[in-house]
Amino acid sequence: MEGKIVLTGIKPTGDLHIGNYVGAIRPAIELTQEPGVKPVYFIADYHALTTMRDPKELHDRTYEIAAAWIAFGLDPDKVLFYRQSDIPEIFELTWILSCLASKGLLNRAHAYKAKVEENLKAGRDPDTGVNMGFFNYPVLMAADILLFKTDLVPVGKDQIQHVEIARDIAENFNRTYGETFRLPEALIDEATAVIPGLDGRKMSKSYGNVIPLFSDEKTLKKLIFRIKTDSKPPEEPKDPEESTLFHIYRGFAEKEEVEALARRYWEGIGYGEVKNMLFELLNRKLVEPRRIYRELIDDKAKLDKWLAEGAEKAREIARPFMNDIRKKIGRLL
Repeated sequence: MEGKIVLTGIKPTGDLHIGNYVGAIRPAIELTQEPGVKPVYFIADYHALTTMRDPKELHDRTYEIAAAWIAFGLDPDKVLFYRQSDIPEIFELTWILSCLASKGLLNRAHAYKAKVEENLKAGRDPDTGVNMGFFNYPVLMAADILLFKTDLVPVGKDQIQHVEIARDIAENFNRTYGETFRLPEALIDEATAVIPGLDGRKMSKSYGNVIPLFSDEKTLKKLIFRIKTDSKPPEEPKDPEESTLFHIYRGFAEKEEVEALARRYWEGIGYGEVKNMLFELLNRKLVEPRRIYRELIDDKAKLDKWLAEGAEKAREIARPFMNDIRKKIGRLL
């Protein structure tokens, strides 16, 4: 693979909502258009096993994620797109890397530390509710990253540490067995929009304030009209930056549309009119992806074909590199 390799994993947990599209799906798909970039996208289904216990849910969510990304323009014929569990080399590498990752390093992982602190505050054993998948999560992520010689990993600020852990483990392997792994870097997009939910807080399933990405028209309109607003009358000038409606609108509209709506806010506009404008905009943007998504969900054979082809392409890269790694550790001499 030539060019900068940029890897993104998508965990199949929770219903996709419009915040996921603006904050993750759209930027990742736009990345495929940049020159000199080789995007690698995978569905991190085995990462989901740390919390997901319903086999049918994991099965269905995996297809939903694949269908959603393709519906919004990801071309599996032009990028590397695969299901994590189809690549056995990832899990072999995870064990090798586990043997080079100190427990102290993993003790400092943010998610684990937060869980321990939560348990201690509640008077519980510090490791209550901690399975080894949860504890070793950063090592599996390191294997995901390092196996494909990744240069850049797009992450939010809260996930920078995962990339740093992957670098630490890679450096340890390289010192022990000779130069083998590239040292990945975190790619932070400071401009990525954070979409507010129905109540004005960050859109999140845990808050119960989301607008599902593939809602039908009737549900979409109903949810938009539930968005909280203040009690200012239509004729009163309003600051658009203080409006949840405006922030959601800005996440989907063209620059000229955003500027025009901002002027209307300062001049005075009723929230009912803004809600109608937001519904028309979102429905227009989502109608075609919604159609493609539903077609794909009803034609899982097509998704299976793309995922199988992606897995084979991924293994063509992983197999020879894994053989090299086996030689380095003494498995093959």
